[in-house]
Formats: sequence, C-alpha cells, structure tokens
Amino acid sequence: MTTALTAAELFAGAREVHRQALKRLEAGDIRDAAEKAWCATKRATDALVLSRTNDMPQRTNQTSAGIRSLGQEGEGFASLRGRFSDIIHYLHSDCFYDGHCEPHEFVEELIRGTSRYIDDAEQLAGV
Repeated sequence: MTTALTAAELFAGAREVHRQALKRLEAGDIRDAAEKAWCATKRATDALVLSRTNDMPQRTNQTSAGIRSLGQEGEGFASLRGRFSDIIHYLHSDCFYDGHCEPHEFVEELIRGTSRYIDDAEQLAGV
C-alpha cells in the first residue's frame, strides 16, 4: 500500500534534499550537488503543482507541463517557470548528465538559489 504525500511533505523533502546538495557542494562535488539541487527543485515544483491542481505529477514531463500551465497564472508563477527551466537545463542536463558545470560560479549560484525557489514555490502553493 502506498500513501500519497502531501504538498507540505514534498516541500519538507525538497528542503532536506537541498541541504544534502549544499553538503555535497561544500565537499567539492559540484556534479552531485547539481543533481540534488535539481531533485529538490523538482520536488518543490511537484508540491506546487499538487497544491494548485490536486494532481501529483508522476514523471518529469508532467512536472514541466504543470509549471508551464501554472506560469500563465501570474508573474510569480511565470518567474518560477523560467527558473525551473534554467535549473533543469544547467543543473540536471548540462552539469549532472554532461559533466559541464562551468562556469562554476554560475552553477553554484543556481545550487544555492534553490532555497529561494523552494521558498517561492511554497508561498505560491499557500502551504
């Protein structure tokens, strides 16, 4: 039997994964930190989509579709949509999969900035 997670639990999980990302960054493993920051971003976005639509995305393409759709609801959502796109591209695809984590300062900024993404998503979710 599986239990569906609530948006609040997903946000808490996102914060924990982001803490792990920061630890990996401090240990010098930028590639793992980038992937963990991406995972935290996805989890926070799933929580936002769940809170606004009552549907839990099951796959990344559903998360992407959810944030694109929510992006039409106003400036805050549109900002998250753009930031989501940056994170999936630069952290998940380029850095983690391709090993291209340059410039390090930019990638580190995205990793550290994930906390603001989570805060903003949680605020928009009303959790």
